[in-house]
Amino acid sequence: MISRTVASRLCLCLLMACTAAATAQPKSAQGRAAQDDPPAAAATAAMGAARSEQVRVLLVANFETTLSSPTTARIIKLNASIGVPFAAGQPLVAFDCEEHQARLKMSQAELTAAQETMDAKVRMQGLEQASAVEVALASAAVNKARGQIQLNEALIGQCTIKAPWAGRVAKVHIKNHMSVTPGLALVDLVKSGPLRLKLNLPSKMLASVQKGAPLRVSIDETGKTYEARVNAVNSRVDPVSQTVEIEAVLAQAYPDLLPGMSGVAQLSTLR
Repeated sequence: MISRTVASRLCLCLLMACTAAATAQPKSAQGRAAQDDPPAAAATAAMGAARSEQVRVLLVANFETTLSSPTTARIIKLNASIGVPFAAGQPLVAFDCEEHQARLKMSQAELTAAQETMDAKVRMQGLEQASAVEVALASAAVNKARGQIQLNEALIGQCTIKAPWAGRVAKVHIKNHMSVTPGLALVDLVKSGPLRLKLNLPSKMLASVQKGAPLRVSIDETGKTYEARVNAVNSRVDPVSQTVEIEAVLAQAYPDLLPGMSGVAQLSTLR
């Protein structure tokens, strides 16, 4: 009976020892793996350092604007659609100007009549049949008619909306044969040329950033890397994020880049 008790206790001790050895083995294996694989730890540290050397950037147009209606009229011709390029001075929207053209003809006829009246008053003044006041009033009528002609010509000039520079159409707010009112948005335009980049740089790097400094940018949408240069540095630092806004411009115009694309800038080129 005693021998059986001793044997059972020995078996229990052996089982506990095996369990403890099995538990300690993975931990020691993990420790040896961490000690025997320093390249993995170095690679992880390198990846963290690389991420700290990058900041997100946003591509924006060098210049963009929204053309609005200067008058109340009906659209008779629309030469703008999304993404279509245009040249400087190209007509984009044309309005119905029959009323303004008719008023211009009326003003021209009034000018002719006023001029004839003034000439007659001048001749009569030479014959002492008209006073200086009558001549002055006739001259004022001539000037008024000329001003009316200039006004109508200016209104006719507003009947055609032309592109202020070469670029592309970003958005069209109107449709053909639509009636518009003054101030109504017509089309959004984006100017052609090298795009600008906006990024927020850590304020601790502010001392090493100067205008004209080179910058290498990788764009997500194209998967390519482009060269740029710092164009402007903001005059204040954001006290919350401790960053300063930087503006850069691409070295040239790239047809595969569009405003709104984003990517990362390599800060190592700024050091």
